[in-house]
Amino acid sequence: MSIDWIAKLRHLLQTVAFCLAISALLYAFQPEKPYQIAVSYSLAIGMLTWALVDFGRHLFPPSEDTDWPVGMAGFTLPMVGIALGYLGGTSLADWWWGFSSWDAMERTQLRVSIGITLLAGIAINYYFYANGKSALLQSKVNEVRGQATEAQLKLLQTQLEPHMLFNTLANLRALIGSDPARAQHMLDRLVAYLRATLSASRASAHSLQAEFDRLRDYLELMAVRMGPRLNYSLTLPPELAHLTMPPLLLQPLVENAIKHGLEPQVQGGNITVHASFDGTLITLQVLDTGVGLSADVFEQSAGQGGFGLTQVRERLATTYGSAGAIKIEHHIPKGTSASVTFPHKP
Repeated sequence: MSIDWIAKLRHLLQTVAFCLAISALLYAFQPEKPYQIAVSYSLAIGMLTWALVDFGRHLFPPSEDTDWPVGMAGFTLPMVGIALGYLGGTSLADWWWGFSSWDAMERTQLRVSIGITLLAGIAINYYFYANGKSALLQSKVNEVRGQATEAQLKLLQTQLEPHMLFNTLANLRALIGSDPARAQHMLDRLVAYLRATLSASRASAHSLQAEFDRLRDYLELMAVRMGPRLNYSLTLPPELAHLTMPPLLLQPLVENAIKHGLEPQVQGGNITVHASFDGTLITLQVLDTGVGLSADVFEQSAGQGGFGLTQVRERLATTYGSAGAIKIEHHIPKGTSASVTFPHKP
């Protein structure tokens, strides 16, 4: 069984603090005795008891719920540790000071000393037991929460992919009657897009490079339908290509730029997508030179928005909590700016 040495160091420091508190109380009730003696005996007994119990518990099979020895071992270990810690710690302090506590202490003092050690030992052992149990339960809660988060992300993504597919098929249907040749070309691009992207879309995260590659495939597909009315540029600095993000996060923003910005405009327009990183936060921005958002649509987008924006918001919240954000605003001099910001996860 591997030992968490950081936890052991933390327990040691907590034990030392507890021993110092006990020695201070003893000195407060018996100020005529030197404080150094009370400190040395308290530290010797406390630290030896801690070492016997905290390391000794690894010799027994632990409970899955508490990480503490199961059965009688869980009860007898602290009792034996306290007894041996008292005898060994007292003997060690006696050797340091050069006298025998057993000869110097009266029977009443001996009972008080044993009682204090027993109560203090039980208190500190229970504290470690309760802390260990709480930490183990918290780790299990975090594990379950992580599994639930991953399941929610996959659910959101499986909802988003058919949404994009249905929109594309609707556009394809419109082209079949008006321009069969372009419809055939668009169908070929759609097949290529699905083959290249759907197999990789089940992952909970992928690189910015993969996201931009998939976005380029999507824009090429849209360019078949819109022709020269759609121009685009994707800017991803090479040093950011390996950074990770949730898949299909940008595509709904690009869809909105086409639907609300470029399509209502006879001459179409440009879509620019670029990424930046300040060392902590990744920012991905989609700019279009379309007609811009009307007051009603802008208010809706700034709130919950439609299906695509809702998906983006929910996925950001699920993955990054309050650290993830989406911002929709008017782009000067014309069009709309949509950006998402989220922390980099190494």
